[in-house]
Amino acid sequence: MSAAYSPEQPSVLLGNCTVLDARVVDGMAPVTGAGVWVRGDRIAAVGPYAEVAEQARAAGRLTEVDLDGAYVTPGLVNMHTHFSLSLPGSAGDDVKGMGAYDLAHYMADGARRTLHTGVTTVRCVAEKDHADFALRRAINAGRVPGPRIYTAGRALVCTGGHGHEGNDTLECDGPVGFRQGVRSQIKAGADLIKVMISGGIAGEHESIHTPQLFADEMTAAIETAHAWGRRVTAHAGPADVIAAAVELGLDCVEHGYQLTPQVAARMAERGTALVPTLLVTRCKEFFDELGVPEWMQCRSLGAGPRHLESFEMAIAAGVEVLLGSDVPPFWEFEGTTASIRELEYMSERIGAARAIHAGTLGPIRWLGAESDLGTVEVGKLADLIATDADPLADTSAFRDVRWVMKGGQIARDDRNQEETR
Repeated sequence: MSAAYSPEQPSVLLGNCTVLDARVVDGMAPVTGAGVWVRGDRIAAVGPYAEVAEQARAAGRLTEVDLDGAYVTPGLVNMHTHFSLSLPGSAGDDVKGMGAYDLAHYMADGARRTLHTGVTTVRCVAEKDHADFALRRAINAGRVPGPRIYTAGRALVCTGGHGHEGNDTLECDGPVGFRQGVRSQIKAGADLIKVMISGGIAGEHESIHTPQLFADEMTAAIETAHAWGRRVTAHAGPADVIAAAVELGLDCVEHGYQLTPQVAARMAERGTALVPTLLVTRCKEFFDELGVPEWMQCRSLGAGPRHLESFEMAIAAGVEVLLGSDVPPFWEFEGTTASIRELEYMSERIGAARAIHAGTLGPIRWLGAESDLGTVEVGKLADLIATDADPLADTSAFRDVRWVMKGGQIARDDRNQEETR
């Protein structure tokens, strides 16, 4: 099967590979001896190599790429990223002290590194000074390399609420304040809205279980966002706070440190997804590198066992779980990157097939982009990555991503270092 094309578009034939994607969860077998024809920025044909090659070569001018037996999957999606992250500590203070120009270069470098790790789409859930919108424009215009960005702009918090110290949040109070906050982020270009509805790990003046929004404030934020066609995700830890927000129509929970089986079951019933960010309660090496103070390290690492229990409750209840690291996606972490280490942690509980779904098609569906992304299918954007080992056998295969394509353009090819500069 092939998609429509025009002779002016660049044409690339990928061969000597096995193609697989999240549809393996539903029993779809990987395509061995596969070919993928990319015409312009989209997939024109995929299937047995001989059939695909015949179509591609008949179209005329063609670049053929031998992938040396690689496994080809869709690019990964990280649903909890902060390119301007500044945790308490010396490294965070350095980021906070950056001027606008320095911050732009810092974030652009993070975006480039993220793309080269095989993460082709990210969801930013609080960035400084609306720099995320400028970064998104630069990437879309081809001025800098980076993943596709879906962003919440600045996260909405109550006065003194979680993250209020930074310029990646916006303080709001009362229903009117939160309605205005939602509209201000949509006006700036937000694809979704993030609210901080409880305390967290990084706030010295609060605890994880501190509730921070009243029901009328949560209602105002969620109703307003939904009226504008935007989904809402919430930084949230305690079960009772999450339960109230789920009943009000919350679309996604970040972290979910202290779920109960009852709340997890309700999340599943209501279709509320979970981005567990397991790394944030098991990342002492990362904290040490950033100079994170002892009080935060103790709070984070101490929350780890209960956090993992919550994740297992969500799995047992059938909650849709999605990949998101919180730690910057590209960060070197325990022999790999933060994105891959998070995926490995998830895979230990849900298996490789479901983990691949959680890192590709699941997030794309939440973002409403499944017509363009998430699987290796005709007509979809050619966001593809290649590994030597089979990720369906072990998600650690993603540690060795060696080839990345985004929108039909090769962003990384370890056989040609010029591609990654």
